[in-house]
Parts: sequence; structure tokens; C-alpha cells
Amino acid sequence: MGKVLYYTACTLDGFIADEAGSLDWLFEVPSSGDDSSWEAFIGRVGALAMGATTYTWVVEHEALLDHPERWTEWYGDRPCWVFTHRDLPRIRGVDVRFVEGDVRPVHAEMDATGRDSWVVGGGDLVGQFDDAGLLDEIHLGMCPVTLGAGAPLLPRRITSERLTLRSVEQDGQRARLVLDVAR
Repeated sequence: MGKVLYYTACTLDGFIADEAGSLDWLFEVPSSGDDSSWEAFIGRVGALAMGATTYTWVVEHEALLDHPERWTEWYGDRPCWVFTHRDLPRIRGVDVRFVEGDVRPVHAEMDATGRDSWVVGGGDLVGQFDDAGLLDEIHLGMCPVTLGAGAPLLPRRITSERLTLRSVEQDGQRARLVLDVAR
């Protein structure tokens, strides 16, 4: 059984996107340019889950309807479950499955890959995985930015009784934190 991972960037004030749903603030923050932490992380992942807002942003930001190859540059051929209540465009040649409802049956399908599952975002979707007792790790790239408002990192109360800080590393202007989540 693989682990469920939340890997994301956030601001100092705990947001993963601004009020317009944009991640542009993230691309202004310098990193070290060392992709080894990303390569180590994505190497563990067999499946992805994301919310409709995250999926829509990625599709638009990367122009994936015109350039579907960009999806595989980032995510390879991993299947992706997108939680949504609306009709969204499909990316040609990409294994995207649109679903809604309880995360548990989707988790069972994701876990069938035999590897870890990455809940890309948003924070409420990650919260649903935690509510179901499925979240195992949080990987944060905390950036020296404040937004004042936006999409929260994880809009749930998870106390230190369940969170254990495993590691902290500096990556350029970002702090990489890894936390274990007790089920």
C-alpha cells in the first residue's frame, strides 16, 4: 500500500494560490535550480489527484490543449483523477479521469498502481483525503511571499498531535518542509 502525499508550495501566510487562483507569485521566487528533490519525489508517485481549479489552472497556464506533451514532461504517464462537478476539457493522450464524490474509492484505484499517490491540490481536496484518514505526508515549499488572502494551504484543523516535522532544507529562497501525518 502506497502513501498519500501532499506536495505543494505555499506562502508565509499559508496560501497556495492568490484570490484569482493564480500561482504566478510562485514563479517569481528563486530556487537553487537543483531538481533532485523534485526527481526524488516524482519517482515515488504512481498516481495523481487534483481538484477542478488546480486542473483548470494547469491546463490554461501550460496551454495543454494545444501542447499535451507538456503534461508528460511534468507528470509522465501517471493516471490523474480530477475531482469536479463540471465539464472540463480533456487533454489529448493523457490518462485523466473525471470523478466526483468520496475520495475513498478513488484512493483504492490510485493505490492499485502499487506506488505513492500525490494529491496535487487544492487544499480542500487534500483535507478530504485527511478526513478519510488517508493523508500520510505533507511536502511544502514555503516561499518568502505573503498574499493576504487566497486559497488556503489546508483548510482543516490538524494539530501537532498528528503532525511531526521530519525535515527542513533550504532551496534558494524556499524552505522545504516534510511533515508526517499520523492517521
